[in-house]
Amino acid sequence: MLKQRVITALILAPLAAAGFILLQGAWFAFFIGAVVALGAWEWARLCGETRQAGRIIYALTLGLFMIGLYRDSWPIIYYVIPALLWWAFATVMIVRYPAGRGVWQGSFVRQLFGLLVLLPAWAGLVWLRAQEYGLWLIFSLLILVWAADIGAYFAGKTFGRNKLMPNVSPGKTREGLLGGLVVSELLALAAMFYLGWGATAILLGVLGAGLVVLISVVGDLAESLFKREEGLKDSSSLLPGHGGVLDRIDSLTAAIPMFVGFWLLLGSYLA
Repeated sequence: MLKQRVITALILAPLAAAGFILLQGAWFAFFIGAVVALGAWEWARLCGETRQAGRIIYALTLGLFMIGLYRDSWPIIYYVIPALLWWAFATVMIVRYPAGRGVWQGSFVRQLFGLLVLLPAWAGLVWLRAQEYGLWLIFSLLILVWAADIGAYFAGKTFGRNKLMPNVSPGKTREGLLGGLVVSELLALAAMFYLGWGATAILLGVLGAGLVVLISVVGDLAESLFKREEGLKDSSSLLPGHGGVLDRIDSLTAAIPMFVGFWLLLGSYLA
């Protein structure tokens, strides 16, 4: 398993880095859209769709949405607000689970949820890449979320005693959540001091980093919830040793809209 994970990472990491660095505009939108379409193919499975044709149709439908939305150039706020409302609702779902399942258990409802998960994440990355310091913004977001994941893993392994959401993801602990938050905040603080930010900007940056990390955990837990409903360990086996695409980007699907929303509000002040 470890060998598979390493080989897959060695293949995908350079490809992903090249896509982020070299591609812009429509080509970048297509690159991210292809990843999101694979995620949609997996999401259909989380909705109870067992037919391959049904899963492909869902992915193609989402692809058509992305093409139309890119052509029409909707303001990014049209994606951010529905996404944040969805993640607020998802938080309630996670906290209450398994109560309240009857409200969202239907396949069609979960397919609509998939649009709210995947489309804003795609639009958010495309919007960030188009900004003046877009590449650095994207890498800052990725590093922040990955640092939280790494911190949570080691803190949970070392200190984990109290389960975070045992009905949704038994392996996650409150100590792991706190460890991930501390590591990501320390990293953010180091970056802000290095960039010479003032006290007010640093306070806002700490707040923003904390919100992004916390909502990234909601993204992870939401996917875990839907996998649990379908009795699945992984969203697919597309990435040997890593599971599926959604298993790699679940945290980011929630973190991206929060990061974009925060930058829309305060980016001009922080930049």
